[in-house]
Amino acid sequence: MFTGIVGGLATVRQIVRHGQTLQLNLQLPTNGFSDLKLGDSLSVDGVCLTSTRLSTTEFMADVMPETFRKTNLGQLQIGSTVNVERALAVDGRFEGHMVQGHVDGVGVIAQRRRDENAVMLKVNLPQALTGQVVTKGAITVDGVSLTVVDAQPTWFTVSLIPQTQTDTKLLSYHIGEKVNLEIDVIFRYLQAMTGANK
Repeated sequence: MFTGIVGGLATVRQIVRHGQTLQLNLQLPTNGFSDLKLGDSLSVDGVCLTSTRLSTTEFMADVMPETFRKTNLGQLQIGSTVNVERALAVDGRFEGHMVQGHVDGVGVIAQRRRDENAVMLKVNLPQALTGQVVTKGAITVDGVSLTVVDAQPTWFTVSLIPQTQTDTKLLSYHIGEKVNLEIDVIFRYLQAMTGANK
């Protein structure tokens, strides 16, 4: 379980590709990640990955075909920056919203504009997520917990506060960039219970 509060930015050092599988090697941030253990989970741009090899500064994980097909991780290149977050400790402080690291689909940045000290992003939803984002609800964009400003059936907007602009990679997004989306897990469960997705 994650919260969508990004713990730092990591850099892709190596990518090994075999068909629709990847082996990623990340250079971790200098603070807060040195005590990771083999088998620990890390959110990488909103995707829950399991460590297969570690050092005090590096994290290696395997990306399976299902994850490759459902996320934007296949677009990563050497030198790419990714948002990373450690799994929430049992005694940890819960500050974002419930995030599983299970990406529901890939959206596309459609618009970006400054609104005084904030930056507004408009994200187009994939067809599979049409109507599944709600105004003032929660959404995870590349692992970042955000509040939805406005939601329409095929798109939504979010506002990036200055801290989010500084502490995540969201400020660097350009029009047409693909982003991992995880809808609010509570909405997902309610939808399943009511049969709204059938």
